[in-house]
Order: sequence, then structure tokens, then C-alpha cells
Amino acid sequence: MPATTASPRSQSPAGRAQAAGPAETIEDRARAAARDAVTRPPGSPDFAALLRQDPEIAGVLLGESARQRDGLQLIAAENFTSTAVLAALGSPLGNKYAEGYPGARHHGGCEIVDLAERIAVERAKALFGAEHANVQAHSGSSAVLAAYAALLRPGDTVLAMSLPHGGHLTHGSPANFSGRWFDFAGYGVDEETGLLDYDAIRALARERRPKAIVCGSISYPRHIDYAAFRDIADETGAYLIADVAHPMGLVAGGAAPSPVPYADVVCATTHKVLRGPRGGMILCGARLAERIDRAVFPFTQGGAQMNAVAAKAVAFAEAATPAFGAYAHQVTANARTLAAALAGQGLAITTGGTDTHLITADSAPLGVDARTARGRLAAAGIVLDTCALPCAEAPGKRGARPTGIRLGTAAVTTQGMGEPEMHRIAELIGAALREDREARAGTASLVHRFPPYPDQD
Repeated sequence: MPATTASPRSQSPAGRAQAAGPAETIEDRARAAARDAVTRPPGSPDFAALLRQDPEIAGVLLGESARQRDGLQLIAAENFTSTAVLAALGSPLGNKYAEGYPGARHHGGCEIVDLAERIAVERAKALFGAEHANVQAHSGSSAVLAAYAALLRPGDTVLAMSLPHGGHLTHGSPANFSGRWFDFAGYGVDEETGLLDYDAIRALARERRPKAIVCGSISYPRHIDYAAFRDIADETGAYLIADVAHPMGLVAGGAAPSPVPYADVVCATTHKVLRGPRGGMILCGARLAERIDRAVFPFTQGGAQMNAVAAKAVAFAEAATPAFGAYAHQVTANARTLAAALAGQGLAITTGGTDTHLITADSAPLGVDARTARGRLAAAGIVLDTCALPCAEAPGKRGARPTGIRLGTAAVTTQGMGEPEMHRIAELIGAALREDREARAGTASLVHRFPPYPDQD
């Protein structure tokens, strides 16, 4: 590794002691660290220092840690990363500016972070069977923005799931760049079954002749037929973009079908079920690789967040293990059990169940609207979301669309909960919706048996 100019901070005794010689490789340094039992490099997180310097923010960290530990975290988009992922996120890699791509940066001193990004890219490609991966996207939304930028021009027509039926803001919301820059035509689900109507989607595509079709949802609990979407896209001459932020971790673990063989571009997040850091990624074939990379940088983003890129690499390695595959299948088993148990509590489960980690349900049969339900559940330490339900309008409320609750099993499965605990969670949800005062104590009793970071409790 070429020698680099040292900054004043690197001239501490610890810095000089760990400076790499001209012929030392990253592998040499890693082996030496393991041999010497190095626990953390200089500059790694030091909570004691934060507590001394800024007790106000330290208190925020402690409060959030307690909140995560003391309640049932059922938000479908959330999970608990490993401490290894957190270590990479809080590393000195966050100090490095790295505009561009490995071997072609706009800043010097990128030899080490180039390696981190190359590792992340190769791991993502291997994990998902993709020809190309871009791991710089800051979020799922920025990944979708880059996909649109690579394939579309302002004013182009795009088909995507409509927001009231489970589409994302980037699928044409007028409050979002997508709805302002492109002409979106929304497809939906059958309002009786809650399932995608592929014949109706094909008819809409034939009518509108879109430049791109987006498949993916934030609240559709069933597997998507990517082959059917590919057939519709081919018939109408459209690009196929799979926005699979939610099920991508299930794909990695072999618990859900992969969009990679069918979609021109796959956009995803690296958190949720995938259990990595908050961030995005894009997969595509070699034919579109350069267009995708240029759409991320320099068109829609600046420098990559190299600490997040390294954390993504850690998560990809974790997701390639048999243990993660077992986890992903347990997530779906837990979701099926929880959905059935919630139905037993009187909630109406959309589509009659789930194939994924997602469950959407209507609390109206219990005489509770979704917003009230979320409040009662929060008071019992049960955290989840609301979502639109695929009905024409709310009963008795002309022009108003009904809402339900959306929950997921990724985080509680990471905590080690299984199907017996799903039955208990359903009982607690039912009790909370009935305003049973014992529900909060029951939640605490359950979650304290399954701390998210047991080695630190």
C-alpha cells in the first residue's frame, strides 16, 4: 500500500504503532490484529467519551436503546443489525470522502475504502446472482431515483402500484419527485381478494404503453410473480424495475422468489429483513451497469458513505450463511402464525394471510379504527404502522379510503422469538385493542426474555 501523508491525529503513539509499512497488506494487518487481540482501531466509538462530552445526546442514545429493548418492535421496515454491522457503521471509515468509484475517485487516499467497496460489490453480486451491483445508494428512495434517472426522461409514462393499494411514495406520489417528473399510471389489487390482478395490469400496460413498469410494494404480503411482470414488460416494450426493499432479505435467505433473473433493474434497501445498515443498493445486468453507476454518481448523489458501504459488506456476508437462511424462513413461518393468530383475535387479515414478513390487517371488526389502534398498541409497548387498505372507500365515509395496521416479524425473529411467541404477541395485540390494562406488563414480560443484544444486557 502506498504511504500517505499523515494528519496530526495520526501521530499519536497508537497511530505510529499501527502504521502500515510500505509492503504491508490489508490481510497482513488483519492477521496481526487477530494475533494481538486488538479489540478496536483508534477512532472507534467510545460511549464514555460521548457521555462526558455531550451527556444530552448520550441520553438520547440510552433512551432509544431502552425503547427498542422494552417494547415489541413490529414495524415491518425495521430490524436489529448485528454488533459487527454497528461496528463498521461507527468506524473511522466515516471520515473518508470518496466521490466516484474504486480506482476512479475524485479524492486521494482512497486505497483502503476502495477495497471495502469492491468487497461489498462482489458479495452483493454473489449473494443475489447479479451481474452488477451498486452499493452507494443512500436509501431505497435514492436507489429508485437513480433507476429512473438511468432509464427515463421527464414526462415518460411509468406503471406502478398506486399508493392507496400499497405503492411507495417513489411510485408516483404528487408530493414526491416521481409524481412531479413522470406520468404515472397506477395499478392495484383486486378489492375483494387483495391480490394483484395481472390481467388488469396487462390491459393497462397495453393501453398506456409505458417506458417502465415498477413492481413492488410497501404493504403487499404475497409473493410477486416477476415472470408475469417480465412478460407484460416485453409485450409492451417497457423496462422492468423491481422495487423490492421489503422482501430482499427473504430473497437472500431463499425464502422468497428473486426478481434478479427477470427485472432490468432491481432496487432494494439493505436494512429491513436483510438486517444491514440503513441504505440502498441497485442490481442490474452488465448492459446497464455504466448507466446505473452514472445515475447514482454524479447525477443524483455525491460521495459515498464509506462506513455504510463497509457495513453493507458485513451484512451481505452474514446473509450468505446457512444461519441467515434459517432466519429468513423463520421470519415467514412466524408471519404466517401471527397472521392466523390475529385472525383468531378478530382482526381481518388482508389476502387471508401472508407469504412474507408482512401482515396487513383491518381492526374495524373490533370497533377500532387504525389510528386509534396504533395509539392503544403504542400505550402497551407494541410499535407498528398504519397503511392504506385496498377498498374503494371507507364505509360511511364518502371519498375516504380506509386504513389498517401493518406489521412485520423481522425484528422479533432476530430477537429469537418463534411461533409460540407469535401466539402470545397476537394475544397482547388483542388485549391492547380491548384496552386491557395488563397488556403493557405482558409486553414487558415477553420482550425482556428476548433482548435484541443479549450479550450486553
